[in-house]
Amino acid sequence: MKKLTVLLVDDEIMIREGFKRLFDWEAHGCQVVGEAADGMEALGKIDSLRPDIVIMDINIPILNGLKVIQTARIRHPRMAFVIVSGYDDFAYCQQALRMQITDYMLKPVDYEEFGTCIDNLKISLFRQQTAQEPEEQEQRPIAGLTRYVQEHLAEEISLSVLAEQFHLSSQYISQLFKSEIGVNFLAYLTNVRMEQAKKLLLSSDLPIAEVAERSGYGDYRVFTKVFKKSEGITPSQYRREFLAEK
Repeated sequence: MKKLTVLLVDDEIMIREGFKRLFDWEAHGCQVVGEAADGMEALGKIDSLRPDIVIMDINIPILNGLKVIQTARIRHPRMAFVIVSGYDDFAYCQQALRMQITDYMLKPVDYEEFGTCIDNLKISLFRQQTAQEPEEQEQRPIAGLTRYVQEHLAEEISLSVLAEQFHLSSQYISQLFKSEIGVNFLAYLTNVRMEQAKKLLLSSDLPIAEVAERSGYGDYRVFTKVFKKSEGITPSQYRREFLAEK
């Protein structure tokens, strides 16, 4: 997978420098190609650099981050935006989610959590590409592997299971996920299971234990722990807060 290009937008230079120096972009298959300190500069850089990902603060001069994203979305609908903000305000988070922001993170940034966010974003971009070029993608081994994962989420899935099903070595399959999607197999599996869980939480009244089981977790306590690490809130809170908005 090609390196993803990244634009950093924050009016504090120390925040931008922190992102450049403290996070291992190379290890996550990314490259920082530009910076901006205010909303107008951000829009200019977005148009000229066309980055794959924009890391955006909300509270920036001239145009705030949400206004920048709303404007940029018109010209660049496939661009991914991650908000990194000092505002611990659920209303901001809800507004961001309605604008299809990839993630909403609070300062100071937990770079391990941020790395998970970037990996999830790469998985999302892979899915978009697969949806846009189905015939071409179907010829690639990774297509069969990811389809199997999607269709057997409630079952035990591991590299050894995939190796047996597809008559390939575990090492080769592991390398395929890293080279084709840009993340390791476990990160991909966890992401798919969390997406399944969120869909079930919002579209059904199934008990949490059954949501866990249908998402591949036999122990709902393990599921709750993984879900909270991924989403920042428990499955029950996720269901309550997002259904309350409807």
